[in-house]
Amino acid sequence: MRSLLPLLLLPLAAFAAEPRPLIIAHRGASGYLPEHTLAAKALAYGQGADFLEQDVVLSQDGVPVIFHDTHIDTTTDVARKFPGRQRADGRFYALDFTVAELKQLNVTERFNPQTGKAAFPQRYPVGVGSFQVVTLEEEIRFIQSLNRSTGRHVGIYPELKAPAWHRKEGRDLAAAVLPILRKYGYDAKESACFVQCFEYAEIKRLRGELGWTGKLIMLLGGKGQGPGETDFAYLQTDAGLAELAKLVDGIGPPIGSYVTGKSPAERRVTDLAARARRAGLKSHPYTLRADELPKCVATVDELLAALFTEAKVDGLFTDFPDLCLKR
Repeated sequence: MRSLLPLLLLPLAAFAAEPRPLIIAHRGASGYLPEHTLAAKALAYGQGADFLEQDVVLSQDGVPVIFHDTHIDTTTDVARKFPGRQRADGRFYALDFTVAELKQLNVTERFNPQTGKAAFPQRYPVGVGSFQVVTLEEEIRFIQSLNRSTGRHVGIYPELKAPAWHRKEGRDLAAAVLPILRKYGYDAKESACFVQCFEYAEIKRLRGELGWTGKLIMLLGGKGQGPGETDFAYLQTDAGLAELAKLVDGIGPPIGSYVTGKSPAERRVTDLAARARRAGLKSHPYTLRADELPKCVATVDELLAALFTEAKVDGLFTDFPDLCLKR
């Protein structure tokens, strides 16, 4: 009989199941409630998400506020509350309003400002309910308070939105955000915080000029050219991943960079996660939406199996945290 001694000498952790991928609530549980509202974050928290995402832009008075876009007319009633405050392009921007003014707005489900039609017709109705704009500091306090009352340790996942655009407007987004993260203890590698950005030049600046020591994620937008002359195609090559590994802890490409195909029969899982892992990088793709699945899968479970079991990604952004945690 084969000796059991070698097995008995192994640490107990060797027999433990592999940790599941992190579930990152994309703008909160935005599949159920208007994005980036505290209600959406509370629901995602209650559903068991590991991290809650914050997209951050600046207000006119320099306060980091939570919006997915620099313009705010797709998720608020700003056009009705402040007519005539749009720019020459017809859009309303957070940067043109003080926090006090932004607090007068009602946040709603995402819609087309030209037609008024919802971006996702089967989701929470546009214009229903009362939801307020939230500052980054308010949201951090909210999450940390929930952690205290529940005993959990749910993390934050802020994205610096369009830092190059902010600088053209005479503002420094990162310089406003990082002190807040430091204030609340998110600036160490072991902190429950990932800072993400699509601009490679800003990622370099965060590590260098601004001395950020916490976790960083380089967001990647497929294979094209990104903002600030970021070469997404190059950064997904082995050479690009090796270069990134000197600065960041992981990458955040779209789901289609890991699972692709025109139909379930043609589905193919790429080697991006494996190559990133060899470079020492985590993979946190975006975004699983139950109401907007890629053509290569028929169900949420199929997509989760492809991402978790085949590609072996380390985390996943989703509008529907509960569906990803049921698996």
